[in-house]
Amino acid sequence: MTKTVNHWIGGKTVEGTSGQYGPVTDPATGQVTTQVALASVEEVDAAVAAAKAAYATWGTSSLAQRTTVLFRYRALLDSHRDDIAALITAEHGKVHSDALGEVARGLEIVELACGITTQLKGELSTQVSNRVDVSSIRQSLGVVAGITPFNFPAMVPMWMFPLAIACGNTFVLKPSEKDPSAANLLAELAAEAGLPDGVLNVLHGDKVAVDGLLNHPDVAAVSFVGSTPIARYIHATASANGKRVQALGGAKNHMLVLPDADLDAAADAAVSAAYGSAGERCMAISAVVAVGAIGDELVAKIRERAEKITIGPGNDPASEMGPLITAAHRDKVVSYVTGAAAQGAEVVLDGTGHTVEGFEDGHWIGLSLLDKVSTDSDAYKDEIFGPVLCVLRVDTYEDGVALMNASPFGNGTAIFTRDGGAARRFQLEVEAGMVGVNVPIPVPVGYHSFGGWKDSLFGDHHIYGNDGVHFYTRGKVVTTRWPDPADAPAGVDLGFPRNH
Repeated sequence: MTKTVNHWIGGKTVEGTSGQYGPVTDPATGQVTTQVALASVEEVDAAVAAAKAAYATWGTSSLAQRTTVLFRYRALLDSHRDDIAALITAEHGKVHSDALGEVARGLEIVELACGITTQLKGELSTQVSNRVDVSSIRQSLGVVAGITPFNFPAMVPMWMFPLAIACGNTFVLKPSEKDPSAANLLAELAAEAGLPDGVLNVLHGDKVAVDGLLNHPDVAAVSFVGSTPIARYIHATASANGKRVQALGGAKNHMLVLPDADLDAAADAAVSAAYGSAGERCMAISAVVAVGAIGDELVAKIRERAEKITIGPGNDPASEMGPLITAAHRDKVVSYVTGAAAQGAEVVLDGTGHTVEGFEDGHWIGLSLLDKVSTDSDAYKDEIFGPVLCVLRVDTYEDGVALMNASPFGNGTAIFTRDGGAARRFQLEVEAGMVGVNVPIPVPVGYHSFGGWKDSLFGDHHIYGNDGVHFYTRGKVVTTRWPDPADAPAGVDLGFPRNH
């Protein structure tokens, strides 16, 4: 009998009532292992109502109460790392070690939320005028929603809800319907930690659920991570409804390799960053820009390393890369490789047609390496979201930066060089929100914020870090005068208030 993943609303499992279900597949076998309930508009309303009811008390709860729950939550997540990672591997397909890394990076934000007391301290100016003080405080928003992608079913939700609830909001999470189980376990552990019913809700669904949240009058803010077209839609729709929005979109992350770089280190980094998690991450390096005469040697070193990567089921300790999330996505990725030569690229490695013995029905694809790729080819212009690395050749540093800055995306980027002056110049000149210097995947630690530029971000706030705290709170300024008991009555004064 197929397992069913239901909603988590008001502190308990709630069976879906829409009659609509989506399939959840084990990518390594191609078999449907689970079905997930897809919410109706009425079920969206129920989840938001539960969050709104919980906000009446959670929004006024003490900082000590919130952090006590979060510290217990952090301990439970730590003790259940393997359980969460196993669910990720079973439904997403990534190898267990990669899934564990995802959980660890999500835990960073829980730890940041545990220290929310210092993040929420306000400001006070005394005696701005005679016996007048001015203070600035930050207060929670109310019910907020998060819509998260399939590629990080635990980490990206944890980028959102721990900070949101630490700030005093209540949360409705709409995870990807492709790998929904990890989100439910995160919510169950939060309840075990003592989080009151309704503070964190998990609503499964498709576009009906998404639109229901975007249009709901009781949802104050929406966080999103996903593709650029959907990010643009989320931002436009939620903003039109008066909601605060942070919508993180897609990417085409470049790695500039200068002639003085350590090419072995650069090749190691390129393989790790391009093919890790089968390329299904928005911070993957998908374009290496080789400067000058190093291109041939660099491509040879990348190929040598890529050919040694072991592909197999994510729960096999020998596997270094797992399958793609769905057969349809695998076929789309394949199309970029099969069409590359006709658009002028040299196919150095062709990963299409790859299978794994005993798992022939899995969503497999091997590592592909395309050299001498042109900027007008589909493989370069589109976010492939698979294990395909494009190498582009340029003559100079200036040409490389110009090529990168011409991209409509501006998520993450990296430079590999031994020249500190070149690195300093690059970090100021490149048009991207996150920059790595000899670091291929510059995902910030939890107490700095994550976010791109241009078509990689819609909205004013990056996610987590200080930006995350500011997104989930709003400022208020209070001006106060308390009369001194010795004061005589001041009388009426219709003039402008005097500060001097």
